Amino acid sequence: MADDFQGYKGSSLELLKRFNVRVWGQSEIETTRGLFKGTILPRSENDDDLHIVLKIETGYNIGIDITTITGMKETGYNKANYKIPEKEFPYSDDKPNVKLFGTGGTIASRLDYRTGAVIPAFSPGELYGAVPELADICNINTEKLFAVFSENMGPEQYITLAKAIGKEISNGVDGIVIGHGTDTLHHTAAALSFMVQNPPVPIILVGSQRSSDRPSSDAALNLIHASTAAGHGDIAEVMVCMFGPTSDEYGFLHRGTRVRKMHSSYRSTFRTIGDTPVATVTKEGVIPIKSLYNHRRKERDVTIMPYFSEKVTMLYYYPHMKAEMMHALIDMGYKGIIIVGTGLGHVNRELYPALERAKAEGVSVFMTLQTIWGYVHMFVYETGRDMMAKGVVPLGNMLPEVAWVKLGWAMGQTEDPEEVKKIMLTPVNSEITQKEPYNGYLVYQGGVPEIEDFIRRVRK
Repeated sequence: MADDFQGYKGSSLELLKRFNVRVWGQSEIETTRGLFKGTILPRSENDDDLHIVLKIETGYNIGIDITTITGMKETGYNKANYKIPEKEFPYSDDKPNVKLFGTGGTIASRLDYRTGAVIPAFSPGELYGAVPELADICNINTEKLFAVFSENMGPEQYITLAKAIGKEISNGVDGIVIGHGTDTLHHTAAALSFMVQNPPVPIILVGSQRSSDRPSSDAALNLIHASTAAGHGDIAEVMVCMFGPTSDEYGFLHRGTRVRKMHSSYRSTFRTIGDTPVATVTKEGVIPIKSLYNHRRKERDVTIMPYFSEKVTMLYYYPHMKAEMMHALIDMGYKGIIIVGTGLGHVNRELYPALERAKAEGVSVFMTLQTIWGYVHMFVYETGRDMMAKGVVPLGNMLPEVAWVKLGWAMGQTEDPEEVKKIMLTPVNSEITQKEPYNGYLVYQGGVPEIEDFIRRVRK
C-alpha cells in the first residue's frame, strides 16, 4: 500500500479512483488509526465528500475521514442488494387474524444508501421476507395509514387511528398492532387509551430503536412479541410492546397511560412509571404481571371517542418564569394548560396574576410534576393552596404528556371548565392511580456497592 497520502486534500471519489477501489468493493483501508476491512458503501448524497463509508464484518457502518487514509486495496467485489425480499405470506385458518397499521418508523426496514434514510418494509410479503417467524404466529393484514416520523404524529392521526381501530374490531379482527416511531409512541398510546375504550381485543403499539439493517436491531423481536400479544394474549387494552431488559430475553407490555420513553438510544427505553408493566411477552406467549386487566372478549363492543381540541398546551415551569408566558398563551386562544411544576406541584408567585386571569376567562389549568414519579400534593405548602384557590387543579400522578393528551381529548368534548375538570379527574385506564406500589419507583444508581453487585448478578 502507498503511505504518502496522509493529509489528502481531494474528495472521497477522487481517492477511490486513485487507488482503483470501487463502491461495493471488499477493501482493506490503511489509516493513521490502523487497518480497517469491509465493504465500501455509497455515502449519503446529503453528506460531505470527505469521508468513506465502510460496512465492517460485524455489520456496522463506520465513517473514515479521508485525511487519515494512507492506502487502500480492493480484495473482492460483490454489489449487495439491500432490498428486503418479498415472499407470499402463508395464511392459515387455524391462526388468529391480526391487523397491522403502519404510521412510519423503523419496525421493519432497510437502509437507502443513496440518502442514508431508512426505508420501511410493510406489505405482508415484505414483512414475511424480513421476519418469517410471523407466519408461525398469526395471519397478518397490513394497512399504511401514514408514513411520517413520530414527531409529526398529532391529533389528526390519533383520530384517524381510533376510527380505523373501531372499524377493524367490527370486522372481527383478533388483535391489532400499530407500527410507530418511538419518539412520541407513548403520546399516541395515551391518545388511543382515551379514544378506544373497553376494546375486546389487544391493541399493541410497537416500534424499534434500531433499524433492521443493524445487527443489534430490536425491530424483528419487538414485532414478533407484539404480534404474539395481539393474536394470542388475553389482555385487551391499549399497550406498548418493547424490549424489557437490555438483552432479548423478553418484552414488556406497558399500559398506554403509564409508559414513557426514558432513554434516547437504549433498546429497553420504555418504562412503566409509578406502577409495574402489565405483562411480559416472549415468543411462547404473554405472562401477566398485574392481576387486574381488561380480558379479551368474543363480542365486538367497543367505545370509540375520537375527540381532540388543539387549543391545549403544556407549560414547563422554570425558576423566575414571568406571567407574560401564560398571558401569551391565553391571548393566543388556548383554553387548556397543563403546568409541569416543581416538587409537589409549584410555580412562583410571579405567575399568580396570569392564573387569576385564566380562571376568570374560563381557561382550564391543571398541575403535573417534573419529578415524573410521585403525586401532586398542592395542599402541603401555602404556594399550592394559593394556586388551588386561583383555579389550578392537581392531577395526582398523571404523567405530563398523558395529561396534555387527555386535556386535548376532554376539551374536544366540552370547554365547560367544570365538565373538563370532571373528565380529567375520572380515570379511564390507570392514568391516575390510588397509590404507587412499593416497586413502582426503582432508579438504580451505578457505583454503589450493593447496586454494582446486583448488576453483576442480573445483567446479561
